[in-house]
Amino acid sequence: MLYREAGDFSTSYPEDSQTFPIRFDRYRYWAVLAVAFLVIPFVVNDYWASSLLVPFLIYTIAAIGLNILTGYCGQVSLGTGGFMAVGAYACYKLMTAFPDVNIVFHIVIAGGITAAVGAAFGLPSLRIKGFYLAVATLAAQFFLVWLFNKVAWFYNYSASGQINAPERFVFGQAVTGPNSTAMSQYMICLVFVTVCAIIARNLTRGTLGRSWMAIRDMDIAAEIIGVNPLKAKLTAFAVSSFFIGISGALFFAVYLGAVEVGEAFGIQKSFLVLFMIIIGGLGSIFGSFAGAAFLVLLPVALKVLGVDVLGWPTDLVAHLQLVIVGGLIMFFLIKEPHGLAQLWRLAKEKLRLWPFPY
Repeated sequence: MLYREAGDFSTSYPEDSQTFPIRFDRYRYWAVLAVAFLVIPFVVNDYWASSLLVPFLIYTIAAIGLNILTGYCGQVSLGTGGFMAVGAYACYKLMTAFPDVNIVFHIVIAGGITAAVGAAFGLPSLRIKGFYLAVATLAAQFFLVWLFNKVAWFYNYSASGQINAPERFVFGQAVTGPNSTAMSQYMICLVFVTVCAIIARNLTRGTLGRSWMAIRDMDIAAEIIGVNPLKAKLTAFAVSSFFIGISGALFFAVYLGAVEVGEAFGIQKSFLVLFMIIIGGLGSIFGSFAGAAFLVLLPVALKVLGVDVLGWPTDLVAHLQLVIVGGLIMFFLIKEPHGLAQLWRLAKEKLRLWPFPY
């Protein structure tokens, strides 16, 4: 009954094209933001922050970035882990070189550096696409991991090869280092994911987003009607890498605190973020949230149910997780390519029409 509408009363273009045309959706959006900003920070503990909330927020930013490139522009990428590594190492170098600058600026600048690197690796997309572009971005993944492993300058000539985040403060609260609290980690990630989601939503609804979608649907026809493929593809790579770089910086500085590039940003990370947008829904900002939430919550739920409740071996539960994820990927690719986001849209349409037939 919450989705009842008695006609379309839009009287202007802004009303007709608003993100949440249904009043209940607008109320729900503000209610979720209110709970996220005003309730959760005061009740969150270390377990919930480290196991669910912080990784969910960070992976959501990475999923939004990859969704812009793959879901909206149609450019397949398997280099997400490498671009996250660029953001992490750029943030580390900035934190150590400019210790008096606020870490928020370091994270944003790290995203900008990653955007430049992503645009450079996106140049092959002007001549190749599909499987060949996926292989090219996969090469970028391996090259970046090799670079950060072999060039000691990136990890300040540390004997262990690891990078460790020094302690930094925002408004007097430690957000990195051993003294950071669950509340401060959660809040800085929440602010970044909120801003990134708003920026991404507006970009995809504007002229730039329409050019991305035109390239995705049929690049030759898009070029005929005046879309510049050079600008569209390179801006998609740059914007996507910007968000991915921010997620990598947060993943290193706020979440882990210390990383080794091969373990933290290997090829598994690229596939994980790709699975998030496949399950959540390609070409959907909400799908990025849904896919990240699903794949972050699934291991925790399986551990609680399988290990703690049913007493199954840990290795069995780990393999069961892989089976479930693989099965869901096949299901969504065959039956519902637009993922959980499309299922949510269909459910809302049913609620708007029920109990009347379509």
